Amino acid sequence: MFSGRVGVSPAAEGILPDAFPRSRNLLTFMGIHADHWIRRMAKEHGMIEPFEEKLVRKSGDAQVISYGLSSYGYDLRVADEFKVFTNVYNAVVDPKYFDPRSFVDIQGEYCLVPPNSFALARSVEYFRIPRDVLTLCVGKSTYARCGIIVNVTPFEPEWEGHVTLEISNTTPLPAKIYSGEGLAQVLFLAANEPCEISYADRAGKYQSQRGITTPRM
Repeated sequence: MFSGRVGVSPAAEGILPDAFPRSRNLLTFMGIHADHWIRRMAKEHGMIEPFEEKLVRKSGDAQVISYGLSSYGYDLRVADEFKVFTNVYNAVVDPKYFDPRSFVDIQGEYCLVPPNSFALARSVEYFRIPRDVLTLCVGKSTYARCGIIVNVTPFEPEWEGHVTLEISNTTPLPAKIYSGEGLAQVLFLAANEPCEISYADRAGKYQSQRGITTPRM
């Protein structure tokens, strides 16, 4: 039986056959960066601007959905501009030929996303990702427990820009999104070596995006 000791694999204890000894040497691993690395990169290299170096839970006497630096990530804020999808104009949502009539623009202290609907937003923060880092972004638990799902694709090495945030309201009720407060957490994964070609090298179509960016071809 495998003992479960930290740092000891089943193969090392003879539980699994060492059928591919050479392939094990070719495996690559990604670690996750901690708060002190994120703080240093933000302050010395502008990786996150503006940057909040602690987790903020209150604004004055009011409770807010937390944002800022956490143990192994950064909780980004949603800005006060939104694009809420609508069927008023009977437009078709086509990623190759995106019709701006698919949504209405909303700006304010909060946004009400209609039942079973979808909105685009953007982060307050501007990110600059290092060449040997890949990030994953996941929704905050507070919103997830309300049936509000946040989807963000990975930030690739040397990508920079405001983050376009995809917000789905999976409930049969209107959902309230608070501007200037936390919406999602960014995790910074450390590669064991830099990539050959970064997002900047291939001139990615969403490089240096500002504001809410709709699909591009």
